[in-house]
Amino acid sequence: MKTILNYFFRGMLVILPVSATAYLVYATLVWINDIFNNLFYSWFDLEIPGLGIVTGFIAITLIGFVLTQTFVRPILHLFEKLLTKTPFVNIVYNSLKDLTEAFVGDKKKFTKPVSVEFSEPVGMKRFGFITEESLIHFGLEDEVAVYCPHSYNFSGNLYIVPKDKVTPIKTDPTNFMRFIVSGGVTKIHS
Repeated sequence: MKTILNYFFRGMLVILPVSATAYLVYATLVWINDIFNNLFYSWFDLEIPGLGIVTGFIAITLIGFVLTQTFVRPILHLFEKLLTKTPFVNIVYNSLKDLTEAFVGDKKKFTKPVSVEFSEPVGMKRFGFITEESLIHFGLEDEVAVYCPHSYNFSGNLYIVPKDKVTPIKTDPTNFMRFIVSGGVTKIHS
């Protein structure tokens, strides 16, 4: 019986992450496909499998292309200015824009992996990324901002810590983020 349970749990170690990932990808693709197919069906009374995925990819790519053109920049700048001046909307817009740019923009922020040492409990450390090295505008001269992502979640905490409690880690930031988000179970190969 012990051997059978051992095989069962080994099988679960392989099947669970693969099936969960496959299900999330499938559910997302079905959702996108349903949105575009319902729209297309209401216009032409026709259903085409995969239309939503292809249409979504093409639409996002075309929007990206148009936004990089010189003649659109002034319009985009005015629209952004309007969003940043509108109360409450500016908080959401600026936060999401900064977060997106931190991952994929020219202003990437998760490029400096570090270990942060905490006083309590003694010797405890957390992995994170320095997101701001100068906090002088807050009156904090000897502190840095360190973002520590949560494992298995799209959230995290921002800690303001003394510079001497931060140790840089020389590693690939992408693999480091995977290590943190996976709860430390992802193996990092040198």
